[in-house]
Amino acid sequence: MSLAAYEKAVNLIDTANSKDPNIEQSDGKDWPKELLYSMRMSEMLARYRSDADHVMKLAIRGQHIQRWQSPRSAYPMDRQGYHKWRSDLYIFHADKVALLMNQAGFNEKDIERAKKAVAKVGIKSNPDTQLLEDVVGLVFIEHYMLKFAAKHPEYTEQKWIDIIRKTWAKMSRNAHEFVLAGKIELPASLNPVILKAIQE
Repeated sequence: MSLAAYEKAVNLIDTANSKDPNIEQSDGKDWPKELLYSMRMSEMLARYRSDADHVMKLAIRGQHIQRWQSPRSAYPMDRQGYHKWRSDLYIFHADKVALLMNQAGFNEKDIERAKKAVAKVGIKSNPDTQLLEDVVGLVFIEHYMLKFAAKHPEYTEQKWIDIIRKTWAKMSRNAHEFVLAGKIELPASLNPVILKAIQE
């Protein structure tokens, strides 16, 4: 697919995410939350897999597209409600990305490939889905784990080890090596428990 189609799709995704009413600060600047997340995903992909093609660049940039339109509060606040929200989100995001790729002029084969990755189809068996999951894990560790920790001061060290190991298990060996080689910035205060979780 042409560079023009790719750039158009990126602009469509960014425009959609720039409408997020939730604001997050980074480097002293206010950002629409999901726009910032999408840019962090793209930046991590460039570091982790600079050879990724346009389809995967778009899938990864659009992985959280317009997430605020499907809030957790719209589902029952129990474990079953959480899992239903998550599974519905995968389809919601995949359909949004597919729609924008179609508007940008991508063919059905490329659109379907992106949809499967965003919908988390075939983790561990679909290389595209695994690549997306790797980037999700890397971005969470570098940018969001510390904020998540601040929201849960009641969590014990063992609880954190369990959370980190679940994230680690979803990532590939290549992603593990990327972390262990010091290619991402670990949150300093959580560094000891992260290393304990992944090295035991």
